[in-house]
Amino acid sequence: MTESLSLPRLVATTREIAAADALPFADPASPLAWTRKGDGLVAAGPDLLHIDVAEEGRIGAIADLWRAISQATDVDDEVRIPGTGLVGFGALAFDDTSAAPSTLIVPTTVLGRRGDRAWITRIRIADRPDELPAAVRIPLGPSWSATLGPGAMDPEAHDAAVRDALAAIESGEIGKVVIARDLAGTVPAQADLRRLVSSLASEYPDTWTYAVDGLIGASPETLVTVHGGEVSARVLAGTRPRGANVSEDDSVPFELSTSDKDRAEHAFAVDSVLDALRPHTSELTAAGDPFTLELPNLWHLATDVRGTLNDGASALDMVRAMHPTAAVAGTPTDRALDVIRRIEPFDRGRYAGPVGWIDGDGDGEWAIALRGAQFAPVADGAATRAVTAHAGGGIVRGSVPEAELLETRVKFRPIVDALA
Repeated sequence: MTESLSLPRLVATTREIAAADALPFADPASPLAWTRKGDGLVAAGPDLLHIDVAEEGRIGAIADLWRAISQATDVDDEVRIPGTGLVGFGALAFDDTSAAPSTLIVPTTVLGRRGDRAWITRIRIADRPDELPAAVRIPLGPSWSATLGPGAMDPEAHDAAVRDALAAIESGEIGKVVIARDLAGTVPAQADLRRLVSSLASEYPDTWTYAVDGLIGASPETLVTVHGGEVSARVLAGTRPRGANVSEDDSVPFELSTSDKDRAEHAFAVDSVLDALRPHTSELTAAGDPFTLELPNLWHLATDVRGTLNDGASALDMVRAMHPTAAVAGTPTDRALDVIRRIEPFDRGRYAGPVGWIDGDGDGEWAIALRGAQFAPVADGAATRAVTAHAGGGIVRGSVPEAELLETRVKFRPIVDALA
């Protein structure tokens, strides 16, 4: 793909600035942001490059394209910490057969913060005058709410889908498969989506709050982080809702950590990550037993995986190697994808796909696009804007359809509450 694409030479300049809230500088209709605990990256101004790829092997194509863009960029970076210099944001489709494109965006201006350090990066085409518009603070628009209802898979259809998935497991076709359902609705055409980003970041500070090309959410699951030759991932699989009171909640972690069903689901997910990372690493470690991760509305079984890269792979190379994990697809992967395509009555688009950022050194942070929603472009003259949200759960032997439906309801809560 990169052989047929003529890439302009770019210049990226990073300078340190005083720390300030960056979100007010983002585009209200299509914010571009990646934040966690107050740190992160926010784009301001127009996109410099906006590239959609909808062919097979699209993650690999984007990884190769990014390498070419990086090689065609002159970087003047006085800060030199992760996220400075040349930066691209990505939102990638879950499935290569999806009608939704995988998208890579290089903004003209990036405002970043990590700890007590903040910076601004300006990216321009080299042979054009340095006349980028100044980053402008845009007043927050009025409050708004969404109208949401059942999508293509309502609760009755979800029950049937889970039973079909269990039949596929009993037949030996697969060991695990993740089945999702959808909610669909609208928001006002002029809705300031920065309000949604801000709400999710405030309510779920320990997650990755992401906003890329109309895809907005708060993901608890790191797909992969690459920095300085080190790679890490956090695997989440096995879920329980929080208890209704302190006493009830205190018992949930023990129940989750001793559940054979949840431990089996988690083991599938960990094994898939280790299998993906092993060919690229000289050292690779994962804890023997998962720990219980507490979120405002859920408990998860979690395992952190760390390794040392031995082949110079970039963050996008590792995204290509790891996606989709068993945590969002199933195992064996190819068969699980076939079952998902057969059972789910919709195209997932970018739901459960990789979302994140990469810099010119190939370092970056990528999460799985969970607990979020995709906002469609606003049609000319339209009063509303379409929005679709998804939530899913891993089906293994012993799964119960009613419990799986409850799990999706709990997983919908972050985005549904924020949209309300």
